[in-house]
Amino acid sequence: MPTLTHRTRAQRLDAMRQLMAREHVDALLLSSADFFQWATNFHVDVLTWERPIVVCVPASGEPFAVMNELSTHHMRFARERGSVWLDDVTFYAEHPRVSARQPLLGQVPELIAERLRQAGLARSRIGVEAVGGPLARAAALLPEARMVPMTPELRGLRWVKTDEELAIMRAAAELSDWVQARYRENIRAGRLVQELDYQMAALMVEEGARRFPGENLEVLRCWTLSGPASASPHGDGASCGARIKAGDGLVNIVIPRLNGLVVENERTWFCGKPSDEQRKYYEVARAANEAALEAAVTGRPVSGIDAAAQQVIENAGCGHLIRHRTGHGMGIIGHEYPEDMAFNHRPLLANEVYSAEPGLYVFGLGGFRLDDSVVVGSTPEVLTQTPKTLAHATLD
Repeated sequence: MPTLTHRTRAQRLDAMRQLMAREHVDALLLSSADFFQWATNFHVDVLTWERPIVVCVPASGEPFAVMNELSTHHMRFARERGSVWLDDVTFYAEHPRVSARQPLLGQVPELIAERLRQAGLARSRIGVEAVGGPLARAAALLPEARMVPMTPELRGLRWVKTDEELAIMRAAAELSDWVQARYRENIRAGRLVQELDYQMAALMVEEGARRFPGENLEVLRCWTLSGPASASPHGDGASCGARIKAGDGLVNIVIPRLNGLVVENERTWFCGKPSDEQRKYYEVARAANEAALEAAVTGRPVSGIDAAAQQVIENAGCGHLIRHRTGHGMGIIGHEYPEDMAFNHRPLLANEVYSAEPGLYVFGLGGFRLDDSVVVGSTPEVLTQTPKTLAHATLD
């Protein structure tokens, strides 16, 4: 069963402590949902602007956290499964009818400051991914501590994936290919686009239950854009009641999140025989996708993935139809770090994961986009394997 174990915990903890040593800080303080999850393997169940949370990872000693009472039993379930990497949690209440021993929502800054004092960090350099809200107020209560912004450095820890992370992403990609095959069987003229997507999401959940019982599977997106609406990468904003028409090109998106890791799988389909114009744009998009995948080689620039796809599109005389970069990093969140693929010229590292999703967008006709998740290596590993031939994409 693909899951994260204490092997990945040890690797992430070692990476954080190496960063602390390089930057001469005594602890890291993480307050966003994705960094909290990355450090603890706890699937955050609150919006952190509404219910603040923070985890402190000291250079020595065990991590500890401050969390909202709403997560009390969620944390207990995670501990009973053995999936969470956190034992020391202080919960605060968000309603007034509590015992005097439990701190309240309005006291979160004081609570964070007190936990740092107890850990001997009141006079320390503490690396933070962001400073604001309760964390900023907590810092003001510790005048001898220094909060050191380390957003880029912390994001860099998430570029390279562990073996366990890659195993989960491979399993999620296989599931996404299964869902794409179900799309191919179910696309037909006259069908409500949203109804199709909800059925495909339900099928993903059912198949996921068979493959991954007891694991954490989320359907982040089963989304289809049909016909002229697909000329906008995010649709026309009026999808309710839209139906597939004969001759439509369709761009669909399948994004599962398995045990906290995301992959993307996007294809362009044709409901009936495509026109010469549709065939032309499809083949350009397919060639650009393949060029992007081939550029995901260790040591080559991150920006080379985008440049390779763009060159294909420009050589075909279609550069004016580009509306977005070729892709982005993949991981805990759908758009993982690095997010600046087209302008990032550092060398690619082995086992980074990217989306490769160049697209062409022709107003009045539709969009043409194919998206695969790819692992960087001396030979790139393409995780998503749904066929991309025009014959496979054509549904008569």
